[in-house]
Amino acid sequence: MSNQLLNQTETLQKIRRIAYQIYEQNFDESSLIIAGINGEGYHFAEILVKELKQISALEVHIAKLSFDKQATEQPDIKIESEVNTFHNKNIVLCDDVLNTGKTLAFSLRPFLGIPLKKIQVAVVVDRNHPRYPVAADYVGYSLSTTLNEHIQVILGDSEKTGVYLY
Repeated sequence: MSNQLLNQTETLQKIRRIAYQIYEQNFDESSLIIAGINGEGYHFAEILVKELKQISALEVHIAKLSFDKQATEQPDIKIESEVNTFHNKNIVLCDDVLNTGKTLAFSLRPFLGIPLKKIQVAVVVDRNHPRYPVAADYVGYSLSTTLNEHIQVILGDSEKTGVYLY
């Protein structure tokens, strides 16, 4: 049995607010890279790019990080991007849910050897169960849950878009 915590309108409002926050923190930049983790994290990144292009004059690029999220050791990460270099850029790393921080910690690896201006993290939902030293700079919805509960963010299916608790 699932409970809908945020409906489509509320979820998209949270993402739009995050876009404004990102713009406020990066208004003096000429370009920005939004890097989404494969799955709903990438759908979140796509929506953010669209919102940022509507509200700002920033040149916004998107990148997709693909890897095995269930891996217990550092997985190989594939980056698909419309930009050929991340050097001296600001990057916003996006995922749907921040639970323990493991997925976001793994996803930082490809960027650690690149001289970046800044790397920030944006999530739709922060569950407040940190095990890794990763915190989100931008959070749509913060929620304390039990370890047995599951949060699902759906962004790729417009009819079911929302945040759900199982």
